[in-house]
Amino acid sequence: MNHSLTEENYLKALFHLEKNMGEVSVNELSKNLDIKMPTVTAMMKKLSDKKLVAYQKYKPLKLTDKGRREAGLIIRKHRLTEMFLVEKMKIGWEEVHDIAEQIEHIKSTVLFEKMDELLGFPSIDPHGSPIPDRKGIMNKYSYRKLSDCKSGDRVKLSALINTSNEFLKFLNARFLKLGVKISINHVEPFDGSMNVSYSGRKNELLSHLVCEQILVE
Repeated sequence: MNHSLTEENYLKALFHLEKNMGEVSVNELSKNLDIKMPTVTAMMKKLSDKKLVAYQKYKPLKLTDKGRREAGLIIRKHRLTEMFLVEKMKIGWEEVHDIAEQIEHIKSTVLFEKMDELLGFPSIDPHGSPIPDRKGIMNKYSYRKLSDCKSGDRVKLSALINTSNEFLKFLNARFLKLGVKISINHVEPFDGSMNVSYSGRKNELLSHLVCEQILVE
C-alpha cells in the first residue's frame, strides 16, 4: 500500500460512510470531508484508476475489494494506535483520536505489528470498535443500543457509536467505561430516558439521546 495522506483519508471516509449508509454519493462524500464536489470527483477518478473505487458518473460510489482492504489497513493502524496510547501511555480515551489521525499515515508495517504484539493482539480499540486484521478484514460484533433495552435488563457496556471528545468526557464524569455492567431499573415511557445502576452508583439518569450512543451486550 503506497498512497498519499489525502488518498488514505478518502478511502477511510468512504469505508465509514458505506458502513453507515450503504450507498454513498459524491455529494455525501463531499459533505463528509468538507471538500468541493469537483475535487472529490477528480479524486474518485484517480482512485478508480488505481482499482480502489468503482466510480461511474451519477451512480453511487463503491469501494472495490482491494479498496476496502486498504481502507481497513488504515483503520487498523488508527485503532491500534489509539489502543497503544490508552493502554501503554495512559492517555485518556477522549484524547487519542487526533493523535492517531496523524500516526495512521506512517508507512512502517513493523511499527504497527510491534504495537499489536505489545498490546497482546487486541480485537477492539479503546472505544469498543473492532480492529481490522493484518489483511484489513474487520470482524463484526452483534451489539444492541442501550436505548433498545428494557426495565430489568442487565447488560455490559461494550462499544460506543459516538466517540466525540465531548461525549467521552460526559461518560468520564459518570464513570461509564467499557466493561461496566449496567442494571436498568426503569425506562421512562414518555421520553425513553433510563434510570440505571452500575459500579456502586444507584439511580443514575441517562437521557434517551445518551442511551442511543451506547452499545451493549
